[in-house]
Amino acid sequence: MNPAPKPVGHSIEARCVRLLAKADNAVSLAPAVESRALSRGVNELLIEVKAAAVNPSDVKAATGLMAYAIFPRTPGRDYAGVVVDGPAGWIGREMFGSSGDLGIRRDGTHATHLVVEADAVVEKPAGLSWEQAAGIGVPFVTAMEGLRRAGVPKPGETVLVMGVNGKVGQATVQIASWHGARVIGVVRKNEPYEGHTNSKVDVIDASATDVATRVRELTGGKGADIVFNTVGDPYFQAAHQSLALRGRQILIAAVDRIVQFNILEFYRGQHTYVGIDTLGLSSIATGAVLRELGPGFAGGHLKPFPIKPAAIYPLEQAKAAFIAVAGSSRDRVILRP
Repeated sequence: MNPAPKPVGHSIEARCVRLLAKADNAVSLAPAVESRALSRGVNELLIEVKAAAVNPSDVKAATGLMAYAIFPRTPGRDYAGVVVDGPAGWIGREMFGSSGDLGIRRDGTHATHLVVEADAVVEKPAGLSWEQAAGIGVPFVTAMEGLRRAGVPKPGETVLVMGVNGKVGQATVQIASWHGARVIGVVRKNEPYEGHTNSKVDVIDASATDVATRVRELTGGKGADIVFNTVGDPYFQAAHQSLALRGRQILIAAVDRIVQFNILEFYRGQHTYVGIDTLGLSSIATGAVLRELGPGFAGGHLKPFPIKPAAIYPLEQAKAAFIAVAGSSRDRVILRP
């Protein structure tokens, strides 16, 4: 184990949400707000957190679904804030970021202040509010990492997004359409696509239409070059049957872990399956993914999620924020210290 970095600079008394022990469910959570002294190490920054998002993974880690999550700890993976202590040239810079280990394996972002590596932070896109910047993290990193690993779509390729109105689904649409791909989205009931896109999104209602048949119709029989399956096993077969020759399916979630798998169709189709777990990315690796998205936000091709005032909570109402996320709220839920 590497020794903890020696403190440098000044110490700040931070107010932090603390999870003292795992809970059975979100309703049973008993987060406390405590004061803790924070100071940075060499090559680290001390950031005053202006806003921090609450993700489903925060709730899962709080309720014992991640064996490696430590207790007690401060939760939170996504953040936006201003540097208040760091090496020369850093003070006052407005930054944002995300992480696979913050808030899970070490203290995270649901606090007034945060210590993080200098190489992990990214300049906050101009014109974005603190809340909008804090809401970018996990969904956009998950979408971008999936498309990086599967091969960023090229103009003319078709990307099929299962669960298109979820936050990762919307981020995938934005990135894929930014790169010139055609996008088809799948929803579980009759509803339009809700998010930003750079081109038309064809929407398939899975409750009324056979998804694979409709995908073949929309693509002249070819199928989808990439299927980004944000839901997992409920759409596994439909995704598999929708793939084009040499198509790639990206998987980020599961309800039931075991699925039937047709090996013959897999190798005859020359398919590739890509598993993405952003919890395996360090803060620095996550920052590298976010920097790839910077030109998209700067050029207006990528847009942050809208943040509703009712979805912004103070630290003292962290439990209510966690319950909202556990209840599958479509709002991007934010804590504002």
